[in-house]
Amino acid sequence: MARTESNMLPLGTKAPNFNLLDTVSGKKLKLSDVYGDKGTVVMFICNHCPYVQHLNKEIAKLANDYSDSDIGFVAISSNDVEKYPEDGPDKMKINAEENGYTFPYLYDETQEVAKAYDAACTPDFYVFDASLELVYRGQFDDSRPGNSLPISGRDIRSAIDAATMGKTTYKKQQPSMGCNIKWKE
Repeated sequence: MARTESNMLPLGTKAPNFNLLDTVSGKKLKLSDVYGDKGTVVMFICNHCPYVQHLNKEIAKLANDYSDSDIGFVAISSNDVEKYPEDGPDKMKINAEENGYTFPYLYDETQEVAKAYDAACTPDFYVFDASLELVYRGQFDDSRPGNSLPISGRDIRSAIDAATMGKTTYKKQQPSMGCNIKWKE
């Protein structure tokens, strides 16, 4: 597993639009379909990455905890499925159901959306405010596979809480860390 950090897209960046297949519902969804009135969380994840597997249940819990907060959630997988078939749309649907995802899990076949977000790793987290301006990009928390730190979601929860209150987060933001996105050649 190649350890890669987030590229840290500049704060204030407008959320790039997308129109991708939701592997659970079978429908194409745009950013406006998943947008939350108080903020939107965009997560780049995949099925096979141990860093994502480490957080899967907590990612689902995070979305559930904010289900009444007007925060939209969406996950996107952009990996090359020819080389990593376990990240294909059929397996994404199974993964979403097994982990209790209540948010769309979208397939970025062309990888153009990952490039637009400057995503580098899985997991990679972005929090946009009500105006769809980036207020946070980085880690879920300090927990990683094998480091024995409990998963708290402290960093991303702080950013989401600030977004729901209309505040900007200025504290130092730590890059996420995980497997590199598996780019097509």
